[in-house]
Amino acid sequence: MSDFKSKLEACITAHDSLLCIGLDPDPTKLPATIASGPDRLFEFSQAIIDATHDLACAFKPNSAFYESAGADGIAQLHKICTYLHDHHPDIPIVLDFKRADIGNTNEHYARFAFEYLGVDAVTVNPYLGREAIQPFLDYADKGIIVLCRTSNPGAGEFQDLEYGGKKLYQLVAERVATEWNGHNNCLLVVGATYPDELAWVRQTVGDDMFLLVPGLGAQGGAVEPTIKAGRNAAGSGMLINSSREILYASGGADFAAGARAKAQAIRDEINKYR
Repeated sequence: MSDFKSKLEACITAHDSLLCIGLDPDPTKLPATIASGPDRLFEFSQAIIDATHDLACAFKPNSAFYESAGADGIAQLHKICTYLHDHHPDIPIVLDFKRADIGNTNEHYARFAFEYLGVDAVTVNPYLGREAIQPFLDYADKGIIVLCRTSNPGAGEFQDLEYGGKKLYQLVAERVATEWNGHNNCLLVVGATYPDELAWVRQTVGDDMFLLVPGLGAQGGAVEPTIKAGRNAAGSGMLINSSREILYASGGADFAAGARAKAQAIRDEINKYR
C-alpha cells in the first residue's frame, strides 16, 4: 500500500468523511473583504481550510486558479501547501493539474508537484500512454490519479469512442487497474454526473482502488446515486469532490462559516448512503 493510500484511509477514518474539498479560488468570486489583498488566493484558501479541515478527507487545490496569477499565484499555491503540511499534516493534498506530456517533461512536472509543493497525489491525463506517465508512477509513495470518465458534458466525444467492443474510458480503467498499478498507487477520475459509468468502473477495478469523483452540486451530480454506484464493499473507496458549492456558499464576510455549513451538510449526506 502506498503512503498516500495509508494517509488517505487514516484521514477518512479519523474524520468519518469521503469529502474532498477543492480549493479553486476564483478572483471574480472572492468576498469583498479579501478580494483586493495581495495574498487573496492564499487567504481565501487558508480560511476555507481552517473552517472545514475536520470535515474533509483531502484538500484538492486546482493549479490553474493559482497559475493564472503568474509567479505570485504559484508562490501562494506553495504557501497553501506549506500551510497544510504545517497545520494539518494528516490531511492529504491532491494537486489537480491533469498534466499530459512526454516522459522527460513529465519528470519536471512530477518534481514540481512532489518535491517543490510536496503534495501527496496528482491528477494526470493518460492520452500519451504509460511510457509518458511513468515518471509519475515511479513515485511509489504518491497517488497517481488518472482521468478516466470525466464529469464535463462533452466527455463522451472521445471517452465513449469504441475500440474492440469497449469504450475508451473502459479501456483506460482496465489498463490502469491491471498494468499501471504496480505500486498500488493509482486512482481513477470518474464523474458523479455519470453514475452508470461510475458503477461499471467500480465493478471492473474492484474494491481496492480509490476513485476521485468530481461533479457534485454545480455540475449536476447527485449524492445518493453517486455513493451507491462508486462505493466499495466497505462503504469507502472514494474521494467525492466538491468545490464551488462549498467555497461560494456565502459571498459575504461569513464565507468561511458558510463553507463549513455546506461542507458538513454534504459530508453528512454522503455518510447516509455509505
